[in-house]
Amino acid sequence: MIVGIDEVGRGAWAGPMVVGAVLLGDASIPGLTDSKKLTRKQREALDIQIRQQALAIGLGWVSAKQIDTIGLSAALKLASRRALAHIRPDYTEIIIDGTIALIDDPRVTLLPKADLLIPSVSAASIVAKVARDNYMKHLDEVFPGYMFTGHVGYGTAAHRAAIETLGVSPLHRLSFAPLRRYRDTSVPDNSYYAKTKA
Repeated sequence: MIVGIDEVGRGAWAGPMVVGAVLLGDASIPGLTDSKKLTRKQREALDIQIRQQALAIGLGWVSAKQIDTIGLSAALKLASRRALAHIRPDYTEIIIDGTIALIDDPRVTLLPKADLLIPSVSAASIVAKVARDNYMKHLDEVFPGYMFTGHVGYGTAAHRAAIETLGVSPLHRLSFAPLRRYRDTSVPDNSYYAKTKA
């Protein structure tokens, strides 16, 4: 009984980071692979199948503010613990995509590219990606102008241009190097907060 764990949103400039944990059991779902290698339509279809067939699914969320407060490494571990807390404890192995032990458990196996090789890790990658993308799409309505639906918080040229125009929002990770210049003032003159509260 393998629990697969993978994260999405680690390198994004804005929005939460999400860790998925999936216990597939005997479920066999064709097409599982790294979520980044799938189209949005493929991910969403697989997400439905995973939710229907998996024995258990957990999602662990950490906000941009939490990442800024405790750091990325600690936030990854926190999100992983939150995701795993949703899985019943009778699994025999935890396979984590990557080389960092995000969970302190003797059953942990670290495996680079596990999201390509292990179905439960692929499933974790997919459910986390779909959940986060849907959340960022919702935030696009709450914070218009940043085009979160398109870049889902990553540092694209369009996102950079939006920040130059609107400033940062409460969703932005001010501990990240490209945004650190906004960190020194609680409400910069060109921040989203300043514009909306004026």
